[in-house]
Amino acid sequence: MEWITTLQGKVVGLDTTPLIYFVEEEPACLETVPPFFEAMARGEFSAVTSIVTALEVLVHLFRRGDAKLAQQYRDILLNADGLTTAPLSQDIAEEAAQPRATYNIRTPDAIQMATAVHEGASFFLTNDARLPSLPI
Repeated sequence: MEWITTLQGKVVGLDTTPLIYFVEEEPACLETVPPFFEAMARGEFSAVTSIVTALEVLVHLFRRGDAKLAQQYRDILLNADGLTTAPLSQDIAEEAAQPRATYNIRTPDAIQMATAVHEGASFFLTNDARLPSLPI
């Protein structure tokens, strides 16, 4: 895929939804999302997501009592080749305040984007068209 080629050697910010589409094999995204994660695992680029991703995916799984899928997400977030799950820090919290104030985006989205910027990402993979482009 041509868009994946443009990510070569870069850091990519990863929103929660593409991870959900990958893990849960969303039929509408099978042509785009798996090739992204395969290229990431091959080391063509690295990806970073916030620990907020764990919160966002696990809450629904805990409600459903789906311990097996919850463990699958934990394994990916903590052990996937090419993926860093960054903790929330004071610096990231302050960086997230600016896009939250400027664009009126939700706090989790602001944290995700600020984490990406903080970790050097030049691209942010999301399905949310309301979010601004990087840099924020």
